[in-house]
Amino acid sequence: MQNFKPSFLPSPRRVFFAITIMIVAAIVGVIAWIEAPNLPRGSGVALVGGHFEMLNQDGVKVTEKDFAGKPMLMFFGYTYCPDVCPTELQVMAAALDQLGDVAKDVQPVFISIDPERDTPEVLKSYVASFGPRWTGLTGTPEQLAVMAKEWHVYYEKRENKDSPKDYLMDHSSFVFLMGPDGRFMKHFNYTTDPKAFADALSAALKEG
Repeated sequence: MQNFKPSFLPSPRRVFFAITIMIVAAIVGVIAWIEAPNLPRGSGVALVGGHFEMLNQDGVKVTEKDFAGKPMLMFFGYTYCPDVCPTELQVMAAALDQLGDVAKDVQPVFISIDPERDTPEVLKSYVASFGPRWTGLTGTPEQLAVMAKEWHVYYEKRENKDSPKDYLMDHSSFVFLMGPDGRFMKHFNYTTDPKAFADALSAALKEG
């Protein structure tokens, strides 16, 4: 007697194909979201950026309105970061230097995802090492959470049981280019070299 196989059960090949399609669709969706053009709010397209209220390296409260009219290069990290943050900030600084007057209005901004240790005083000496034009932002954990949500930034504390004060932070490492109107223009991946960064930034500024 033959075993009965219900016709409505999908074959393993169909299941594999369906899963593959869902994965590809998810990847395409993420790429479309992060590269979304500057569409107005309410357009149905997920946007990067929004309102924030933080302290700068001088201890002065600032919001997104204080940067209106200037393109911003924004990177979320922390001053105790052993490699990714200083490397990426050096790349950003080098790219801006290479562009000279082309990027003279661009405001580089470093946002700390470690407000526990990154006070305005700590940020002031840190960002100054990358140039006089830099702004550092910090705030309360609640203020940071709001800003990170608007920029879709991931961060998480990694506890150090042997030395609690020497913890590390996991975090995303995109650089966001925001337009003079505060809208998302482009993102840059970590490990982009200064020349490629400068070329892509120049092209984006011309298009924007």
